[in-house]
Amino acid sequence: MNTCALSVLVGLLCLAFTLSSRAESTDACRARGQAALAAWTQGNEADAIKNFAPDTAAQVTPEKLKAAWASLQGVAGALQKLGQLQSRAVGGHPMLVARMDFAKLSFATLVDCDAQDRITTFRIVPMSVLGDTSPLTSAGVEHAVQVASPFGPLPGTLVVPEGRGPFPAVLLVVGSGALDRDETIGPNKPFRDLAEGLAAAGIASLRYDKRSHVYGEQMSGKNITVDESVTDDAVAGLQLLAKQASIDPARLFVLGHSLGAAMAPRIAQRDPQVNGIVLLAAPAKLTLDTVIRQMRYLGPLQGASPEQMDKLLAPVIQARDAVAHADPSHPPQGQVLNGPLSFWLSLRDYDPIATAKGLSKPILVLQGGDDYQVLPQQDFSQWQDAFAHDSRAKLIQYPGLSHLFMPGGTPPSPADYMKPGQVDAQVIRDIVNWIEAQPRHS
Repeated sequence: MNTCALSVLVGLLCLAFTLSSRAESTDACRARGQAALAAWTQGNEADAIKNFAPDTAAQVTPEKLKAAWASLQGVAGALQKLGQLQSRAVGGHPMLVARMDFAKLSFATLVDCDAQDRITTFRIVPMSVLGDTSPLTSAGVEHAVQVASPFGPLPGTLVVPEGRGPFPAVLLVVGSGALDRDETIGPNKPFRDLAEGLAAAGIASLRYDKRSHVYGEQMSGKNITVDESVTDDAVAGLQLLAKQASIDPARLFVLGHSLGAAMAPRIAQRDPQVNGIVLLAAPAKLTLDTVIRQMRYLGPLQGASPEQMDKLLAPVIQARDAVAHADPSHPPQGQVLNGPLSFWLSLRDYDPIATAKGLSKPILVLQGGDDYQVLPQQDFSQWQDAFAHDSRAKLIQYPGLSHLFMPGGTPPSPADYMKPGQVDAQVIRDIVNWIEAQPRHS
C-alpha cells in the first residue's frame, strides 16, 4: 500500500512510502538507495527516481523531489554530510538508514526495496523518530559510554561497525589542551573522521573527552602530571573497551595524536593487552623547549617584533629553567601557558622513542610533511633513525599535510586549522591496512 509519508518537521515534506515486507535488504538495494540519495542531494532528480518501483515513481516526480529538497534546506540549512545506508530495525521493521547532517539539523533517511530491489521506501525523518539512544555515524553505530577517572566519569563514544563482531578496536588519545573526544579544532574534528573511517573498514573505536575538558575547574591549581592528564584515563579506556561484547580483546590498539602519540608507548607499557600503537605527529621529546621553538616560529608570522618576542618568551624560558633543575619529589609551584609546572616536570625525563623501543609490539608512525608543531626534519627523523632496522615498525610521511593530517598552507600556520577539512583518506587507509595486517595478541 502506497502512502504519502516523508515526514520532516511534522509533515513539512511528503514523498511516497511503501512498507516492504522483506526480512532483509540486499546489497543491490543498498547501492541503489545510496545512489538515489546522492542524486537527489546533488540536484539530479531524474536519476534519483530511476530505480524506484513503478507505483512509487508515479507519485514521486522529479518536480516533487526538487520542491521537497528546497523545503528541507529551507528548514535545516545546507547539507554538510550524507552518511552511508546501513541496516537497522525501525518500528520493528528492517530498514536501510543513513544520517544526513545539515547546517542546523540532522535527519535520518529510510530506504527499502521490493523483491526486485526497486525502491519502495524513500523517507526523511527527524533523528528522534528512530526512538533509541544509538545515533548513526556514516559507517557504524555510536554508543554513549563513560571512562572512569578520579574526578568523575569522562563522556565517551564507542563506535561499532555494522555486522557481526567481535571487532578489532582502537582507543583514540587526543593531543595537548582541554580537548573534546573529537579533538575539535576550529571547524575540524579529526578524531571523528578517524572513527568513521575505521568503522567503514570494520574497526571499532573509543574516543572520550579529555579530563581537563570535563573537569578543568576542579584540576585548576593542582600539581597535575602527564599521567594524570593522559595516561591513566587512556588505560581506563582500554579496560572499558576490552569488556565490550562487540570487541575482540586480543586486537586492541592505541592511536595517539601529538601529546597522545608521545604518551602512546607509555600507555601500551601500562596495559599488556595492547596489540600495537599508531602514532600521529609524534614528538621525539615534548618539553618547554618544544613550546619555545614553536613560539619562535609563530611570532614573526603573526607580526611580533623582536622586543615583543623577548617579552613573550621570558616567562616560558624561566619556567623551562626551573623545571630543568627541579626535584621530582618537590615539584615547583606555579603555572606556565595555563598549565602547572608539575606537568612539564613529569615530561622532563620521559623519552617516547626509548619507551617505544622497549616495547615488544608493532608500531606505525605517521607524519605530516607540512607540520610546524612536530617537525618532519627534527622529530620524525629521530623516529626514523631509531626504527630504521626494526621490522616491527612502519613509518610514513605525507607531503603537504598539516599537524591535523589535512592539507596545509604556505607557510604552515594556525590559520590552516581554521579551514574546514577532513583527515586525508590515504592516512586512514594506511592505518586500516596496518591494523588488518597485525595478528591477534597471544
